Amino acid sequence: MSELTQERILEKLTEKFGDKILQHENPYNFLTITVDRSIVLDLASFLHNDEELKFQFLTDITGVHYPEPNDQLGVVYHYHNLYKNVRIRIKAFFPKTDPVIASLTPVFSAANWMERETYDFFGILFQGHPNLKRILNVDDLGYFPMRKEYALEDPTREDKDDTMFGR
Repeated sequence: MSELTQERILEKLTEKFGDKILQHENPYNFLTITVDRSIVLDLASFLHNDEELKFQFLTDITGVHYPEPNDQLGVVYHYHNLYKNVRIRIKAFFPKTDPVIASLTPVFSAANWMERETYDFFGILFQGHPNLKRILNVDDLGYFPMRKEYALEDPTREDKDDTMFGR
């Protein structure tokens, strides 16, 4: 069984998806690839089914919100090849005004709960999800609590003295 290197993974993904691979980096020796959101389902299927790659365990899906500089939402996927003990991170970003990305439930049944949780907290719509609804928050919650849209503190408070905290 030959070693599956980060270079080989990146080479195979670039061969298959070309310019849809937007960026790659290697923070803390963890291959991180940013892709166009249009390929996430095809990419997941390729990672899962390719005989050499075999990323058949979806460890995690989560959302992120970057309000600055251009108010983007994103989805971060962690995959694990259990045969060769290799992990990768895939990211896809899109404007907050169009928070839609393909569901991975056709490839990974475990994506069902993780996508519902990400929808519940970030408002990201997973197109093709079989039952996309809130899973942890109340149904009539009028906002998505993990988005960075609200002030951390109440600016109208008068009972608080910040001088002791360097502010």
